[in-house]
Amino acid sequence: MSLYQLQGRTAIVTGGSSGIGLACVELLLEAGAAVAFCGRDGERLRSVEAGLRQRFPQAQLLAQVCDVLDAESVRAFAHASQAALGAASVLINNAGQGRVSTFADTSDAAWSEELNLKFFSVIHPVRAFKAQLESQAEAAIVCVNSLLACQPEPHMVATSAARAGVMNLVRSMATEFAPQGIRVNGILIGLVESGQWRRRFEAREERDLDWAQWTAHLAQQKHIPLGRLGLPLEAARAILFLASPLSAYTTGSHIDVSGGLSRHA
Repeated sequence: MSLYQLQGRTAIVTGGSSGIGLACVELLLEAGAAVAFCGRDGERLRSVEAGLRQRFPQAQLLAQVCDVLDAESVRAFAHASQAALGAASVLINNAGQGRVSTFADTSDAAWSEELNLKFFSVIHPVRAFKAQLESQAEAAIVCVNSLLACQPEPHMVATSAARAGVMNLVRSMATEFAPQGIRVNGILIGLVESGQWRRRFEAREERDLDWAQWTAHLAQQKHIPLGRLGLPLEAARAILFLASPLSAYTTGSHIDVSGGLSRHA
């Protein structure tokens, strides 16, 4: 029996075709959950789904193209997952990358785009799946957030502000949804290996450094005590804890997954 007690439960993962989202899908399947995940890139989604079905031939699995910023697309995903796998008892909101910009060079359009992405990538799925979650015992919502919510960076001003707002949204939903038996929590990630960091590595000036050397140097520059970037799997493990009955008395909270980078109280 899985330590996480997720057998027979249905979990939803947005942004599940790569990175932390995909690591969550894999861990949920290993824990015995039925999993529906979505992404915007249909080709990548199909490729990931094929790989998962090879690894987990007995798994209950649904992959669907969905844009979390399109409310109708999210509602369609919610209906499809319920029809295929039953009502969801876990919702993992994982979408969006960081925007590098200062106050001086962030346009009104960029502000609107960043705030819209960070808030509605949570709001739309929660609205679409809330009735399903209410029907299930020990329901949980987990939002992937960033350490920027507590520790803003001047070169990521719009993302830092949006992340702080999402942190407060999590706490507000936790209070409002508690009477319906839905817990709401989040994680705060620091620097985690991702496609975004891989692209920066490919564009690096220090061509003599390989990935391990470059990321170790980056960790040193950023003063990460553990001396490396985090792995998607490490973030996913914290998410799985918050999604499972192991954290049954935890709501409105955030787990710091930053390798010691956090300096906030």
